[in-house]
Amino acid sequence: MLDAPTDKTPGHDWPRAVLGPRFASMNQYPGPVPVEDVHRWKTEATQRLLGYTIAFTEDEWHQPARLPGWSRAHLATHLARHADYFAAILTAVVAGEPQPEPTDEATQRAELEAGADRNGLALQIDLDAASGALQSAIELVTDWSLPISLHGSQLPLSVLPLARLHELNLHLLDLDCGAAVEAIPVGAPEWLLRWALFRLQKAPLPAITLTTDSLTANIGTGTDLPLAVTSSDAMAWGWLTGRLGPEAVEGADGLILPLLG
Repeated sequence: MLDAPTDKTPGHDWPRAVLGPRFASMNQYPGPVPVEDVHRWKTEATQRLLGYTIAFTEDEWHQPARLPGWSRAHLATHLARHADYFAAILTAVVAGEPQPEPTDEATQRAELEAGADRNGLALQIDLDAASGALQSAIELVTDWSLPISLHGSQLPLSVLPLARLHELNLHLLDLDCGAAVEAIPVGAPEWLLRWALFRLQKAPLPAITLTTDSLTANIGTGTDLPLAVTSSDAMAWGWLTGRLGPEAVEGADGLILPLLG
């Protein structure tokens, strides 16, 4: 299991006092999200993404990504559809309408394959347009405490930009285009790590006690003596999401973790 991390950053209280009764069951929540900072980091990550992809040749678009079985065109299509869905959630929730359901896996896969067959210009235009529409939807929000459902949990709307930031940074690495964990802007790794820990709260991992620049957390369902892992926030995030190997942190004892999507 994942214990709520011990926060080392002044002003970042943990959820029950912050979220109130509606979110009282969310005892593994990553904390009150600094929406303005996350929105800025997300915008910067989007700009980096589009800056990398605009330089791809037609051949480079269709070369393999770091995700098994995916090309860069698959990743671009996925990121565009992910932006579409998040924009739809924002639009509906702000309007007081029911949150739209995600499409089923078969439809998602068909859309992914069809999208990946497009040429580079079509991929770039789609990714740019979908990212811009999401940006516009975010800018219309005035109440970030509105409830949404994400990854099977009831959460405040403020986590949605954080989830998008996480997705962007993961797939910037997966594009294999020169992006690096070390280049993520100061401040962002803490929140990427918090979101990864939330996502991994029920993952069948060995017992791990993780200590970083900003938090200490217990993760994993294993019953053996936990691994005592220490790291910076950025390197811990890269390792927990399967984008970096165990050499990126101290105390991992060679443990390679699966890719987090």
